[in-house]
Amino acid sequence: MNQERRKLLDRPILLAIPLLIGLFITRSPLLMTSLAPTQDQPWADAPIQLITTPQYETKKTDIFTTGATHMALLHNSIFRGYNSIFQQAPFVQDAEKSDFIGYSLTWHKFVKSHHDDEEVSLFTKVEEVLGDKTIWDETHKEHGTRQAFLPGLAQFEQYLKTLQSAKDFSGAELQRIMGSFQVPFEAHFHSEISTIANLAKHPNAPKPGSPEEAKAALTFKTWGKSTVSKAGNLDVVPFFLMNLDGTVEDGMWANWPPIPAPIKWGLVNIGGAYNHRWWKFSSCSGGKPRQLHALHSAK
Repeated sequence: MNQERRKLLDRPILLAIPLLIGLFITRSPLLMTSLAPTQDQPWADAPIQLITTPQYETKKTDIFTTGATHMALLHNSIFRGYNSIFQQAPFVQDAEKSDFIGYSLTWHKFVKSHHDDEEVSLFTKVEEVLGDKTIWDETHKEHGTRQAFLPGLAQFEQYLKTLQSAKDFSGAELQRIMGSFQVPFEAHFHSEISTIANLAKHPNAPKPGSPEEAKAALTFKTWGKSTVSKAGNLDVVPFFLMNLDGTVEDGMWANWPPIPAPIKWGLVNIGGAYNHRWWKFSSCSGGKPRQLHALHSAK
């Protein structure tokens, strides 16, 4: 064995680096084919209507308008996820059904984790900031209960997890299940945004520049940073980022969330490499809309 080969074997990291680079190149979402949507095909802006952010609509910058805006951007990623699943479900080819199931279950995990985190953490903290436990009552009156869509959401997960084989997946059946909870789901996620934005008018709303305002702003900021990452860095985080459209509202949110570019790149292309086959069904790439894969492949 020559001296050069012995040096390589003595330092296995030198052998591993090319293998890791090769693995990254074959799995990174960075290399995923992305074509701009065309007008003759549906995209992820329907059937659920996306939310216009309060900040774009009103130009206000108080803590509740800002908090509601950031929540709207997160909800729109969830909505594009729903729409991308609904639109593509009937067209998924047998060879890709397992990947589509993984993508769809990640959406479910995202929604369930986000909803639970709101109920347990954010909503109670906002009640404490305002000293008012009735602030969510109007949402209950308008849309019944915040839990109205959860049975259908559970059925969505159960259907996908109890398939005997990925080939047994039926796009029509998944669409039927999604349609059963779409109305309360859409109403609930829209209503939260207007409710939070309207809290700026609450008599106990912190005054601009006050310590109470700074504390409330920190509440929204801290929760926003943790709510997605705690759900899963190898699945939910890439899902979230690959269903963000930075071109909307005159490009106002092109750099949202405010994550340093190298870190955001790593979350998508390194974290996303683990479940790389799932992300071809996403609605966006690099913050721009992309054609829905299953619809494009069905042409």
